[in-house]
Amino acid sequence: MKAALTLRDRIDQAVFNAIYARSLVYNTCWEDPAVDRIALDLRPDDTLLVITSAGCNVLDYALAGPRRIHAVDANPRQTALLELKLSGIRRLAFEDFFALFGSGVHESFREVYHDALRADLSPFAQQFWDDRLHWFSRRQGSFYFQGLSGTVARAFHTYLKVRPRLAASVGELFQAGSLEDQRTIYDTRVQPLMWGPGMNWTLSRQLTMSMLGVPYAQRRQVQAQHHRGVAGFIREAVEYVFRELPVWTNYFWTVYINGHYTQTCCPEYLKRDNFQALKAGLADRVVPHTCTVTAFLQSTPERISKFVLLDHMDWMSSYYPEALAEEWTAILDRAAPGARVIFRSAHAAPAYLDLIELGEQRTRLRERLVFHDAMARDLQRQDRVHTYAGFHVADLVGA
Repeated sequence: MKAALTLRDRIDQAVFNAIYARSLVYNTCWEDPAVDRIALDLRPDDTLLVITSAGCNVLDYALAGPRRIHAVDANPRQTALLELKLSGIRRLAFEDFFALFGSGVHESFREVYHDALRADLSPFAQQFWDDRLHWFSRRQGSFYFQGLSGTVARAFHTYLKVRPRLAASVGELFQAGSLEDQRTIYDTRVQPLMWGPGMNWTLSRQLTMSMLGVPYAQRRQVQAQHHRGVAGFIREAVEYVFRELPVWTNYFWTVYINGHYTQTCCPEYLKRDNFQALKAGLADRVVPHTCTVTAFLQSTPERISKFVLLDHMDWMSSYYPEALAEEWTAILDRAAPGARVIFRSAHAAPAYLDLIELGEQRTRLRERLVFHDAMARDLQRQDRVHTYAGFHVADLVGA
């Protein structure tokens, strides 16, 4: 059942919907595909359904060589980004491709776009990129400072400029060569300067969360389970990342600090040999779709063996529970025997697993899933992003 919404709830959700409906939300993926690949155990005969997001992880999974990947997203701007990446893989040399999506700056992008890329794109993607060629200019700073999440990254980048001591400390942190050095730098130089009333206030605003693609429904779940609220949860996540995980492989946080990747710290699809493998045919196994998960599943004859659902069920369960139940009915209808699903949540134990009921028998969603909790907990500890309270791995029963 839907929870009763206050006026504040409705306003916050309306703001998120308005922003999401007009914008590229994610310019890079914020889920760690290294742990996903372990959980998915991808094989040559697998057919995947993956929510597109920025397309980085779609390309990462393609490197494992599954039969086909259907990249599905209801936001056509996210599809447009994946289309541009796929066209770049097919048409460009590695140096040009890395300039675009590694450095985030290509001074000849206008010429490259019109000469090599535009013809491959769908009409919506053509219109979208026709108006945004400047996103890859040096004057704009970087592609990774564009879109909603990029705007937040740009704001933090600007904030560091007016906090030179903190900027120097963060820079030293990202140059650390050992976990011991990381912990020392974070504990003695970064932590005392970063966390204060101003930062806590900013992170607690729904507008900030909406810019990062976090709707009010997810913020509410975080508030309900963390005694220090959203700001406390984010601080805990940041401290785990920079005290427990090696920064030299953590391209997720690096790109939002620096505005670019390096060839030694970047997603797998941006590494030269992997780029060549994608160009040689693996990228052709990716099929973009702009629609809902339900609409895709109801229209495809294919059986799906692996599902990557990200975190969208958090907000669907709060605002559109009937649509979420319909989505799961479609998932079960099109799933191959023994299909596996992975998803993330703002809550370690999302309530919708017990609230969503399926079919005439009103079977609870949880009863159609066999969870691999120990695996999920272990992978959660390795996750280099670490901004979700819950990572879930499950096989479908009766699919």
